[in-house]
Amino acid sequence: MYLTTVLGNLLIILLIRLDSRLHTPMYFFLSHLAFSDISLSSVTVPKMLMNMQTRQQSISYVGCISQLYFFMLFAGLDNFLLAVMAYDRYVAICHPLHYATIMRDGLCVLLVAGSWNLSCGHALLHILFLVRLSFCADNTISHYFCDLAALVKLSSSDTFLNELIILTEGGMIFFLCFGVILGSYIHIGAIMLRVPSTKRLYKAFSTCGSHLSVVSLYYGTSIGVYLFSSSWGSKDIIASVMYTVVTPMLNPFIYSLRNRDIKQALDMCVNRVKFFKQQSLDPPVAVRAQ
Repeated sequence: MYLTTVLGNLLIILLIRLDSRLHTPMYFFLSHLAFSDISLSSVTVPKMLMNMQTRQQSISYVGCISQLYFFMLFAGLDNFLLAVMAYDRYVAICHPLHYATIMRDGLCVLLVAGSWNLSCGHALLHILFLVRLSFCADNTISHYFCDLAALVKLSSSDTFLNELIILTEGGMIFFLCFGVILGSYIHIGAIMLRVPSTKRLYKAFSTCGSHLSVVSLYYGTSIGVYLFSSSWGSKDIIASVMYTVVTPMLNPFIYSLRNRDIKQALDMCVNRVKFFKQQSLDPPVAVRAQ
């Protein structure tokens, strides 16, 4: 599953870079989402696989804090990028004539840079408040990676401030991103219902179907873990696997199987490889001068 995640998302990034037809805002955001998915899986899965192979399920304090920082960084980046992509789809469907003017290159770069900066600040804030807590010499985390909620529960210090920040700052970011996504699709739905048309509905579904599938899978599992769980159990860990391992693996399939442009770029790339391979296999022909 990890190899599929890495290779699939790398293929998405490669196709977007090679095919000039994919140099649009939607695929610009998609390439950053693919990179974020690779990084999110790489933070947790290799360590878990190493523990399974060596049968030594341990991690140092510094390693645990580092893993948590990068996990929160890329999980937050996924949230922001999904919100940005929802806004991009809203502009494309509700304001198609002004799309090129609104979603200009400068704004796209600004949105991605803002997502990175906010994600870094979000992760750093929680890490700074976590390192001030005291822990016993040896602790057992009932999880397959260092999760913030699980670590806070293990501390022997007063964790009221940490829990307050998790609820307020984490909740604000979650509902902000989710609100942007929900608001964008409410506006899209209102436009579709105002002027119902089979052709228009099909175009909207083909444009938003992939993004909606990823959003449903990602937010459905993360909401089940962090909002409706009182204690870490097997169901919560399975749900965590869904949004940290399964969702990044499925994203390339969702975007490639439902996307005609990605399919065409993949066909063109395969044809290029076949052409160069055939050229290398053909024997050189000598031309004699008369």
